[in-house]
Amino acid sequence: MSLFQKTTTRYGMAKVLCSILLAALASSIDVHAQGYERPAMAGELRNKPGREAEFKDWGLGMFVHWSIDSQLGSVISHSMDYASRDYLDRYINELPKTFNPTEYDPDKWMEIAKLAGAKYMVFTTKHHNGFCMWDTKTTDFSIMNTPYGKDIVKMYVDACRRHGMKVGFYYSPEDFAFNYERDIPARGGAQGRENFGELLAYTKRHLDELLTNYGEIDVIFLDGGHKAELTEYVHEISPNTIVTRGEMVTPEQRLPKDPIPGPWETCFTLGNQWQYKPTNEDYKSGTQLINMLIETRAKGGNLLINMGPMPSGIVPLEQEERFRELALWMFVNEKAVYDIDPCVTAGSKEGAYYTQSKDGKYVFAFLTQFTDNNPKGRTQWARSIRKEVVLKELKATAGTKISVLGQEDRIEKFTEKHDIGTRFEQTSEGLQISVNRAQRLYNDRKWPNAVVLRLENVEFVK
Repeated sequence: MSLFQKTTTRYGMAKVLCSILLAALASSIDVHAQGYERPAMAGELRNKPGREAEFKDWGLGMFVHWSIDSQLGSVISHSMDYASRDYLDRYINELPKTFNPTEYDPDKWMEIAKLAGAKYMVFTTKHHNGFCMWDTKTTDFSIMNTPYGKDIVKMYVDACRRHGMKVGFYYSPEDFAFNYERDIPARGGAQGRENFGELLAYTKRHLDELLTNYGEIDVIFLDGGHKAELTEYVHEISPNTIVTRGEMVTPEQRLPKDPIPGPWETCFTLGNQWQYKPTNEDYKSGTQLINMLIETRAKGGNLLINMGPMPSGIVPLEQEERFRELALWMFVNEKAVYDIDPCVTAGSKEGAYYTQSKDGKYVFAFLTQFTDNNPKGRTQWARSIRKEVVLKELKATAGTKISVLGQEDRIEKFTEKHDIGTRFEQTSEGLQISVNRAQRLYNDRKWPNAVVLRLENVEFVK
């Protein structure tokens, strides 16, 4: 049986209205071209405001890119673009025969993600290649026709719920295997438009399965063409599901210069590639990852950071190491990351980034100027070293109190030789603060990551 002959006629093969096609083409424009405006919508349905408010509080999510071509260590799906017919034949027909992730354990993924502070996970149910990671009734090109033969999506969803992780799906409406069956280019081109109605019906059947067979799904990331039409459809069949890409601003591999109004989410690779890359990879440091999270939260967004499992299902050690570095920093500083709002100014790398508690009682200042990836750590903040900082955006009041997150601030508990108190004075340049970083976090006394101050009863300079 042909891979796509199983597609039913529930939605029919009637021609799609021209207006829908035009809306779909408009929605496929990349967010970079749109700037930071919310995407155009095809109908009246939207994310529920209450759910979007919840989403803004999640702060940090983990993206997971994983498919059959992880066996090759290639870019996910895109090696099919401009590929020869022979390459595509082997990709479609041979790779599923050897995909057997016997060490896939989503509980271990959750343990790493939760320790790192992630509140939600977004898993690639189907990337552009068309390979379905769930037990679909629409095609044989799925996980059920591999040596593994088990519904990976179901196992993932169940693990999310066991660990209290919000459940997210990535889904691509593009389908290179669908086009392969019709002997047209992977990205479709002019020939792809002729099959738009059929592909849209096929895509809706996938969303039916994903959004009704696994209980309520918290969030979905739509990556590809006709997002406007599909966003409307998601809201029809699963009203509580939050649509990120498709309805929100979702810059990729970059942070906005300024804060963006409303909920937004940026996604980044941990290395250069979304999917597992066994060699020739260049991973971001833990410090870079932490600073990206700080800047994102200060500007009011969520950071979706990627993890690419090995073909076996194991998280690569290099990735786990960086998530564990983030975990230590979050263990100390999570109060400045969650249940917060952006401030009137986000701050900057040169001084400090800012968030504030939802009740407005505390302002948190992230001191990123002392972070350093240099092995010699010339600007790193060593333990028991006092530094002077000036926060030009802030001014003290009669009731101002300042402390270091994670660090004891009851100085009366110590003798005078333990000079860990935080001192400050208002100057013409701004709020000048003298801080001693005393907490012992690393054995070599150095600390390459941001120190966070908690400031009570301060005001922003107008």
